[in-house]
This record gives sequence, C-alpha cells and structure tokens, in this order.
Amino acid sequence: MPRLLKLAVSIFFVSFSLSVSAARPQLPPAWDGSPARFDSRTYAYMPPVRIVAQDEPGLISGCDLLLESGNGQSDLQNARICVLRSRDGRRPGLLLDFGRELQGGLRIVTGMPADNRPVRVRIRFGESVSEAMCDIDGVNGASNDHAVRDFTLALPWLGTVECGDSGFRFARIDLLDDDRELHLKQVEAVFQYRDIPYVGSFRSSDERLDRIWATGAYTVHLCMQEFLWDGVKRDRLVWVGDLHPEIMTVNSVFGYNEVVPRSLDLARDTTPLPGWMNGISSYSLWWIIIHSDWYRYHGDRAYLAEQRPYLTALLRQIFGKIGPDGRERLDGTRFLDWPSSDDAASTAAGLQSLTILALDAGAGLCDALGDAALAAECRTKAALMRNCPVGDGGEAKQGRSLMVLAGLADPAETDRDYISKGGSNGFSTFYGYYMLRAMAAAGNYEGALERIREYWGAMLDLGATTFWEDFDMAWLPAGRIDEPVPAGMRDLHRECGAYCYKGFRHSLCHGWASGPTAWLTEYVLGVGVVEPGCRRLRIDPHLGDLEWVEGTFPTPYGVVKIRHEKAADGTVKSRVETPRGVKAELVKHNR
Repeated sequence: MPRLLKLAVSIFFVSFSLSVSAARPQLPPAWDGSPARFDSRTYAYMPPVRIVAQDEPGLISGCDLLLESGNGQSDLQNARICVLRSRDGRRPGLLLDFGRELQGGLRIVTGMPADNRPVRVRIRFGESVSEAMCDIDGVNGASNDHAVRDFTLALPWLGTVECGDSGFRFARIDLLDDDRELHLKQVEAVFQYRDIPYVGSFRSSDERLDRIWATGAYTVHLCMQEFLWDGVKRDRLVWVGDLHPEIMTVNSVFGYNEVVPRSLDLARDTTPLPGWMNGISSYSLWWIIIHSDWYRYHGDRAYLAEQRPYLTALLRQIFGKIGPDGRERLDGTRFLDWPSSDDAASTAAGLQSLTILALDAGAGLCDALGDAALAAECRTKAALMRNCPVGDGGEAKQGRSLMVLAGLADPAETDRDYISKGGSNGFSTFYGYYMLRAMAAAGNYEGALERIREYWGAMLDLGATTFWEDFDMAWLPAGRIDEPVPAGMRDLHRECGAYCYKGFRHSLCHGWASGPTAWLTEYVLGVGVVEPGCRRLRIDPHLGDLEWVEGTFPTPYGVVKIRHEKAADGTVKSRVETPRGVKAELVKHNR
C-alpha cells in the first residue's frame, strides 16, 4: 500500500479514537415542558470525497466545489456555487461518494437563483454505487424498509435542510423540476456516531489482517447507535442472537459501553416469558450467553443481580424444553443463521449445542449470584444433554462448529471433515466467528488466519469499508461496490443474496460480521479473561504464520499492552504490561 494511503487509513481510524470532552447538554431555563431525552450520539458534517458520476454534465457547473469543506451556512454572496440546470426536458443529477459507509443523512445548503421558489429534488442513498442509482421496482430488492433511502424533497431558496436517516456511503441528487436552476453551496453527510475511543488495537506483520480487524471494529461502531443495531440501513433493530459477535467486538475494542446493557434490557423488557426474544428460541439462549461474557469481561455484579428474576425464570423455561432423553425440544422459530436454515440436521445439532452452552453460562451466572441449587440444576441438565446422541449433525459448518464448542464433537476431526473442507466455501458472516473458534479449538490457527484473509478480505477487495450481512465465495467474480459495474460483470449487490436479503435489500454494514476482530484479539494477540472484570488474564498467543503482533486490550482497570515476536527458531518472545488490579499469566510457546 502506498505510504500516503497508509497514512490516510491510519488517520481515519485514529480519528475515531479522539473523544471530545463536553458538558452534559442542558435545556434553556425557560423550558417548562416534560423532561427531555438527550441523544447519546455525536453529529459530524463531512463533505463528499469524490463525484462518482454526473447525468447531463453539460447542465452542471462547479460540482468540484462540493468537495470543499464549508461552514453549513447559506449567505448572500452566492459565490463558489455548484449549479444544476434543467433544460428542454433534460434533468441533471450528481452521484456523491463520502468515502466510507456511515450512519446519518444529508445537510444541503442552497444558494440564491433568480427564481426563489422551492426546487424539487430526488435523494437516493446507497451502500453501493448501484444501489444509489437504482429504482424501487419490486424486483431488485431495493426498498424503504427500516430507513427511507429514496425520496423527494423540496429545497428552499437560500436555506439549509437536513434530511434522511440511513446507512450509506453514496448519495445521488437529481433535479426534478423542468427549466429550473438548483444552486448548491454544500452537500454534506450528517454522520451520527458515538464519540468513544478505540481503546483496543491490533497490529501485525500482515497489513491485510490489520485492515480486517479495523474494519470489523468500525462496522460495530456504526451499529452502536442509541441501541446496538444489527445494521444501519436495514435491521436497525436489537436482534439478540446477532448481538453476540458485536458484543465480543465491543469488549475487545471499546470496553464497557452503556449501549450493551441498554440493548440487553430492551430485549428482556419487551419479551415477557414464556416468549422467546425476537420470536426465536435460540436468541433467548444467546441472551444468557451474552450476559455470561459481559459479566466475565466487566464484573458488574450489581447489573447481573438486576437480571436475576428474568434469568432464573428463563432457565427454568429452558429446563422444560429438554426431554427425558436429553434432547432439546425448543419451540418458536428454530434458527441458527440464514445460510444454514435449509439444513434441518445442522439446525437441530446447533440448537442442542447452543442449549448446552446456555446452560453452562447459566450455571456460572447462578454461581456468581449465590444460587448454588439452580447452578447445580443447570449442570445436571447440561450433562444429560451431552449424553444424548446428536444424530446426523448435517453438513453445514454452523451446526458442526457449535458441536465443537459445546464438547459434542472432536475438534480436529470436525475441522478436517467439515469446517476446513472446501476452504471458505460454506462460511457465513455471522457464524463465521464460531467456525473460527472451532478451528482454534482444533489448533488450526494458520487455517483460521487464511479463512479471515480470504473470506473477509474478499469484501475489502470489492470496495467494502464495513462487513456485510452475508457473503458467499460463489458470488465471485463480481464488480466493485464503489464503482459503476462494467458491462458483462456481475453486479453483486443487485444480483446476489437470498432469504430476507435479496438484491439491494442486502445490508452492507452488519455488526454480526465483525467476528475476526474479536477472534484476532482473543486467539492471536492471545487475550483470555479468566476472572470476572478482567482481574486475571491468560495471555496465550498463536501467531500462526505471522512474524509479530502487538496491540492493546481494554479492562475496567485500564489498558493492557501486548507485543509478541517470533524468532527464527519459532519461539515467541512476549512483552505484557498490565494496569494495577489486573494480573496476567503468560503462556509460553517454545516452537
């Protein structure tokens, strides 16, 4: 990568680690209404970095002026203005690129043409160039679900308008009125994000892995809105199962953040028992597993105690879904992830495994809460389930990975016969995290690194700045998402996808796809949390084919700094610096 591009990438990610100190917002003294709810996010205004395309360029002048930073204020000078003119039935349009996926809308500042009537424009947001250029036709998947991304708008004479609320990188503006002029002083993205530091970090001798780690971190950062969403364009909801990879990334990058308990509590409070969270039985299992990991990383016993009534009732509800033979009998929607949903045997094996993992997690949580009897009952049920034959297990890598993690399958055999078989074929963005963990259980760290480079790296090669709802290696070759797709080349965003994410409905920023970020921190940098609240860590690095790796890890007590270097004879030399209150045990690898 050229040095200037490296610098730009570094500046971009460092910029998100800068926290602006500000006092809590206050209402004016004269306000006598109901208590207000303040937004927890920061708003930044960003000019586009590129004009991707112009329709009717002969009717457009000064479009490069939109790439300049401005002040967001219209004025009477009407200087340095981009002008779009419609003539003889021809209507101009501009496609703008803001450089990376973001969550937010547009601020449009207008000038003062001779005709001072409002001017109608069409606004289209897109996560890809193709999406920003498409119509909602009922066939290509484009929609206004969750967020309105295609709409008309009246722009004022000499004024400012903020509009839109979606996930996008590209925005298209088309002049709709005939024989009119549109004067644009500025078109900026209104970027909505949490102003939080990137405390965790990861750098290695492989720049591709570094980019993947950082992209996963940024993907989750975008999804950390007032609640932790699954995606910023579509699925702007709290899907509990999907949260687990996101929360593991939060733990590795940001440390504690209030968006996690807010989202977990929302799921709890909107799901009275005997209901299943999001209507999916496995998602209530994930809620228990998430609480176990959240407590392990942050050690907040007071928060855990708030979950006790719901947690204990949910565990007893799960007991009732286990047959006398130890086989799960979960009702509700039976689901792991979309790509495995047609493999009933894999789903059954996965749900058996996931129930065991939830019972294991529940036992630990009950121990922390001092409920020894319920903890023992969880362990008894888990043992009964482990003694129940799983059956076929299916071909999908999703269910097989969970079987390894639950102790129902031999890690090395499962990796050889299922997970690593076919390389990245059969991987998924959500359950890829658990496939990588299963490969680690088999000791196949180099294979896992290769899967990360190939599968998640392929999205970067196609122009991604965030990771996607799904990706399939069979979709390749395809055109890049950040350019108009050449004739004869597959338009991946328009033509690919399945289930609920066909075509342009496919989200290109989905937090559940961030698994490599958490995995690289845990298995390559080697950070394992042994005692709740990170009071004791186990540093067990696995560099695979890397020459060195270094990074930081957030704890409630401060930042842990780590560096590992591989010598010519294969031995690993490590340096670990911990804050007061954190003890770290280093596992040494001689070869």
